Amino acid sequence: MAIVLIRTVIVFAVLLVCMRLLGKRQLGELELSELVVSVLVADLASLPLQDIGIPLLNGLVSILTLFCLELILSGAALRFGRLRTALFGQPCFLIEKGVINQREMRRNRFTIDELTEELRRQSVLDPSTVEYAVLETDGSLNVMLFPAFQPATAAQLGCAAESRGYPRVLVSDGRVLSENLRQCGRDEAWLREECRRRGAASPAEVFLLTCDAAGNIYYAAKEDAP
Repeated sequence: MAIVLIRTVIVFAVLLVCMRLLGKRQLGELELSELVVSVLVADLASLPLQDIGIPLLNGLVSILTLFCLELILSGAALRFGRLRTALFGQPCFLIEKGVINQREMRRNRFTIDELTEELRRQSVLDPSTVEYAVLETDGSLNVMLFPAFQPATAAQLGCAAESRGYPRVLVSDGRVLSENLRQCGRDEAWLREECRRRGAASPAEVFLLTCDAAGNIYYAAKEDAP
């Protein structure tokens, strides 16, 4: 039992480090090579955990080799555009000027149901309002509406819009985030006063409290557990 526990901890730590080294982009989306690595790693990582007769080093070497190959391939694709195109393909237009490109739909095996589902996710119900719908290499669909159907901006309306800055979380589920408090130029005395003004005896009674650069505060009291 102890051997299984130790092997699991080691494999978990190695996978955690490797995924961290791949970077945030790979964690947020998967290209073809990244998908292949993920599938293979999931299988390889399970083998030494299921059978303690298999040397742990065998599984770790295979996993590390795959991650190294992915890093090399990603670096090469970043440097050589033709290699990236050959490996990952290119974005394509499924809708152009409000017209569905049926040829690209068939080539990418993208069904009408999938297209309408992706449009609905971006609050688009009428394809004729879409100027371009681009199918990216990772399979996501980016939609750009005609200018007439895009939300009006403050610049277009001639309004002066003031930036409030980034709202920082000062209290999270009763816990004071001292570093965020310092970056806002506030102290705990100010924080406790703001909590009392909103009916909380201390930050421990606050579920969420944020403050932006303009001094705007969002406050949510902690609810009693059922």
